[in-house]
Amino acid sequence: MIRNQWYVLLETGEVKAKPVGVTRMGEKMVFWRDQAGKVHCAVDRCPHRGIQLSLGVVLGDQLQCPFHGFEYDSSGSCTLVPANGRDGIIPSTLRLHSYPTYEAHDYIWVWWGADPPAGLEPPLFFDNLDGSFCYASAQDPWDAHYSRVIENQLDVVHLPFIHRNTIGRGGRTLVDGPLIEWHGDRMLYTYVFNRADDGTSPRKPAELSAKAASSVHLEFIMPNLWQNYISPDVRVGAAFVPVDEGHTLLYLRFYQRFQTLPILGKLVARLAMPSNIYIAHEDRRVVVTHQPAISGLKIGEALIQGDLPIIEYRRRREELQRQAAM
Repeated sequence: MIRNQWYVLLETGEVKAKPVGVTRMGEKMVFWRDQAGKVHCAVDRCPHRGIQLSLGVVLGDQLQCPFHGFEYDSSGSCTLVPANGRDGIIPSTLRLHSYPTYEAHDYIWVWWGADPPAGLEPPLFFDNLDGSFCYASAQDPWDAHYSRVIENQLDVVHLPFIHRNTIGRGGRTLVDGPLIEWHGDRMLYTYVFNRADDGTSPRKPAELSAKAASSVHLEFIMPNLWQNYISPDVRVGAAFVPVDEGHTLLYLRFYQRFQTLPILGKLVARLAMPSNIYIAHEDRRVVVTHQPAISGLKIGEALIQGDLPIIEYRRRREELQRQAAM
């Protein structure tokens, strides 16, 4: 996992009045909301005796430990040790490691790293996906590293095989390109030009043009957000939420705006979710068997031209890992 990045880790509706404890990024984390409704995140361990703070309560803006009543604010500072009295001394060691959060588009992001930079910019989102869409969502657990789950959604070669009876129908086994474009240093576009094998060689990316592509393309925002742009009015989105080194929660969404009435629009989106989960499970069956479990540029795989989106993802991922280690 890459330090010093904004990761989608939860959906908005998962954090309400009570503290919520989850495992994310291989860590036990606690989320809670203050009186203004802002969500906060910290390590789910009281520095006093190591108890899970998610078993406690929220008092105003403070998170209270269930064991001895110690209270912590959103910065992680201990504000009260009841046994020492309201005006008592608070040891400097009583401090939680907290993480900056950001909430938008019904997602909760966490800046996962050490000290966030001054003037920390908010995370990116898809500028072509706004409030005019209705969506439905589902959470799907995968016994795989999040990098492998991401790569599956950037893989344009597997469609006629894994999905031969669903979205891969038609036998379009030959892969022209694909054409990839970086929009800034965080967003990767992939344009798909798959076709039936007519005996000709695959075209090189330099021979292709995004303008010649159909509206369908893939968009990926580092480190863990993806969108399948199916049409101006239909999208499938996903957040690849790292639980730990061997487990990922796929937060899958179906967006639509061809049905504009809110109630009917939500219903249409919900009705589309079972088929999207079915398609995801076609992938999951094989993705969980990857060896090695974690992706990388030099892991002994013999990649081909059709794997260009995966190669680009791996290059950028390793660049970010190097930057985080500096």
